[in-house]
Amino acid sequence: MNRHQGSKGKGKTSGRGSNNTRSNSSARGNAPIKNQGGFTKPSSTTKQTSPKKSNPDEIRLNKYVANSGMCSRREADVHIATGLVSVNGKVIIEMGYKVKPGDEVRYDGARINPEKKAYVLLNKPKGFATTTSEGKGRTVMDLVANATSSRIKPIGRLGRNSKGLLLFTNDEQIHDKFTNSKNGVARLFHIELDKNLKLEDLKKIQAGLKIEGKLFSVEEISYIDGTSKKEIGLKIKNTGNTIIRTIFEYINYEIVSLDCVAIGHLTKKDIPRGSWKHLTELELNTLKML
Repeated sequence: MNRHQGSKGKGKTSGRGSNNTRSNSSARGNAPIKNQGGFTKPSSTTKQTSPKKSNPDEIRLNKYVANSGMCSRREADVHIATGLVSVNGKVIIEMGYKVKPGDEVRYDGARINPEKKAYVLLNKPKGFATTTSEGKGRTVMDLVANATSSRIKPIGRLGRNSKGLLLFTNDEQIHDKFTNSKNGVARLFHIELDKNLKLEDLKKIQAGLKIEGKLFSVEEISYIDGTSKKEIGLKIKNTGNTIIRTIFEYINYEIVSLDCVAIGHLTKKDIPRGSWKHLTELELNTLKML
């Protein structure tokens, strides 16, 4: 009887032990466990997810548009929702879309830039190439490297051995204004030739020369008072100087010196060769009205 009771007792004890084991196991699997300090430790079966790292160089599209000066951020949301904004040629209507460095963003077809607008006028010396590419030796970008943190670029070009005024900006509207040959901004050049310019050749240039089926025209051309007829003044709206060299090569003259002395109303006054200045608000507003 004692053996039977003992056996029975052991059986009950064993049963309780098994139930307790299952109960504790279940508790450990489904509930947090408190440590001695009373703080809750996460369950060993809880999955930990690390937050997604954001790229500090990316910027929300609505902020990008607003920073460009087009509108407020709230208005930018409306423009994005109505499909007026595109990134790299694709219309974006997603509010949280982020723009990466190098992306081309356009508002209503016009490219925009969130950088502060900068307008730098350089008096270029000889020996510097007009290019933004590296590996080209000394370039005009070296001369304006400390002018602004904005990513400016030259409008048009002057040859390595040419000198004079060159305007830099990151304002696409101003850039487009200059590159419009019909309604662009005229530049005035002081040109020295290898020989006197005949009056008949001056008149040919004034009338416009047709070279290989293409018309090359200038705004004005004249002799410079008080000098020989080797030196002339020429006003043209084209932003490069290649067209000028083409004109004179066609009528058998060689350009010895080419100096851009004015861009619209902007002159070299108070800008030593190799130096630059920021446009004043008045100069900029006048330029926009030309």
